[in-house]
Amino acid sequence: MTNGNQQTLPGVDGQGTLDLDTLESHLWEAADILRGSIDAADYKNYIFGLLFLKRINDRFDEETEEIAEEYDIDEEEVRGERDLHEEFWVPERARWSHITSQTDNIGEALDKALIAVEDENDAIADRVLSTVDYNDKDRLSDATLDELVTHFDKQRYQNVDLEDPDIFGRAYEYLIRQFADDAGKKGGEFYTPREVVQLLVECVDPEPGHRVYDPCCGSGGMLIYSAQHIRDEGGDTDDVSLYGQEKNLNTWAIGQMNVLLHEMQDAKIEKGDTITEPKFVTEHGELEVFDRVVANPPWNQKKWSKEWVQENEPYNRFPYGLPPSNRGDWTWIQLMLASLSEKGKAGIVMDNGLLFRSRSEKKIRKPILEADLIEAVIALPENLFYNTSSPGCILLMNKDKPEEREKKVQFIYAEEQTLRESGVQIYEELSNQNQLTEEGVDYLAETHLTGREEDHHSRLVDMEEIKENDWNLNVPRYVDTTEPEEPIDVSEKLRELDRLAEERQKTDEELQQYMEELEYR
Repeated sequence: MTNGNQQTLPGVDGQGTLDLDTLESHLWEAADILRGSIDAADYKNYIFGLLFLKRINDRFDEETEEIAEEYDIDEEEVRGERDLHEEFWVPERARWSHITSQTDNIGEALDKALIAVEDENDAIADRVLSTVDYNDKDRLSDATLDELVTHFDKQRYQNVDLEDPDIFGRAYEYLIRQFADDAGKKGGEFYTPREVVQLLVECVDPEPGHRVYDPCCGSGGMLIYSAQHIRDEGGDTDDVSLYGQEKNLNTWAIGQMNVLLHEMQDAKIEKGDTITEPKFVTEHGELEVFDRVVANPPWNQKKWSKEWVQENEPYNRFPYGLPPSNRGDWTWIQLMLASLSEKGKAGIVMDNGLLFRSRSEKKIRKPILEADLIEAVIALPENLFYNTSSPGCILLMNKDKPEEREKKVQFIYAEEQTLRESGVQIYEELSNQNQLTEEGVDYLAETHLTGREEDHHSRLVDMEEIKENDWNLNVPRYVDTTEPEEPIDVSEKLRELDRLAEERQKTDEELQQYMEELEYR
């Protein structure tokens, strides 16, 4: 294996600052090394841990050099003094030079290195890195791991190497999206397309000082974009508090690494089932509440712990009733409402079926509408998501509607590729799926935030009309989505009929002539 001190310089062919395209290509090539050894859905589990280990090692080296220069201390002395380091402390067993010096049992060395880092750093003490076993030789041989470590050794990830401070976070998001592409339907378990996340976050519009919560945060994309949204609006990412919970252990670890690589160390990502063991509870045993709640929970979730809720629920999160045990959509919606502050707003991505299914689900939908908690429904295009081709929707809820929207629901139809009136392109067709355009995201968010009404696209509908429609929220009930009939030119059609009549008469005459010649007549 190569020596850890013989890394190339950043950038293309070892020259210059490391740009995003180069970093993305370098990281994706790491996945190519694993092809054939493990399932595509599992690439992320191994790549992300090694990437994180390499990144904190390079930052540890960079911080060591900075401290040594600032205080005129020998670098080796700085490297050995934990108290001098403000960021991640990397113990000797986890240092990159130690990893690259291994020639056999590389997986064992990686496992020990990751555990050592966890043991020495509170930010990842909950076993963020050691959720994966690198020492499973039936899946990963020493030769494969040697090639993988050697590949990561080719690039240095110090801050001074990066084109801009956000590049590492964006490259990590790129990897998550690429892994979702590779994993197919399984990709939907940990990744929501960035454009859908962007639309939802812009609609709920988090502001500086807000507490933002995602009860099923996956890889953390909605929380991270909420902070970026505040920054884009002139605020600072430190001006928002981020909270999330995730049930899947590997996905939770990815989310933890994601916020850390985005340098959002104060984000709190808890692990566990939010329905049966919500982690954000006050010291008095009450649910914590948040200014914004965002989520893309499992659609039509089967076995969502209905029996547990009926027997044990301590927080009164489901006052409007319980949906069927094999379809948990309205469970998640009520859970989010219970987590909202008095002036809070929530956005949730869901399957369209919850908008119109009857029986027990209508019994929940009706009182929530009567309480005036639903502000808008956005019907999304089909084939946007990795785990389903169904169109889906965004449900926006608000406990403090503006006066002009009280007792109304905004319906936005975004299933057409190009809007008929404004001509805005909502989505583009890619090889495997559809993708919202930047123009489409901006226009849809603006339509919601301004309350804009547009033929065949958006309407503000009084609650009485919704009541008349038996509390059905299917968007085409309220927005005219029928295709326009082409106008008929009556004079042209009459001329066409005359022409056809002449042709028929001519054909009849020719047929009669043939019959006479053949002596049939």
